[in-house]
Amino acid sequence: MLMPHPPFNAGAGSSPEERELLRLYRELNGQDKASLRAFAAFLHQRFQEELGGAEPVRHEPRPIPRPEEETVVGAIKRLSESFYMLDRSQMLHETSGLMTEHLLQGRDAMDVIDELEAMFQRHFANYQGQAKDQGRD
Repeated sequence: MLMPHPPFNAGAGSSPEERELLRLYRELNGQDKASLRAFAAFLHQRFQEELGGAEPVRHEPRPIPRPEEETVVGAIKRLSESFYMLDRSQMLHETSGLMTEHLLQGRDAMDVIDELEAMFQRHFANYQGQAKDQGRD
């Protein structure tokens, strides 16, 4: 049987692994810190579900405001961070197609970004529907 871990304490008495994680975390930039926190939350949720004592968490987007001037690549990064719970591999084909339209066919960046935002919203709506089907709502 899995046993819950004691609360994290970065002070005296913390393990070498905890200190190493904290050191690495402090050296990351803001976006990478957010990604690491999201991944840690995912692992924690999975651990709690394995324990059987916690209800699954329904993840919500973390909206990041759209800058006035943004590149398509910047928008993909922003939306990926905002919708951290989505499986990006499921959106790869559509995202690549939009990027290709922008780079090779000259489609306006703002139009592509608008469509990317709609695509992420659509995939999030599907995610919510799956969560309801699995009793996570």
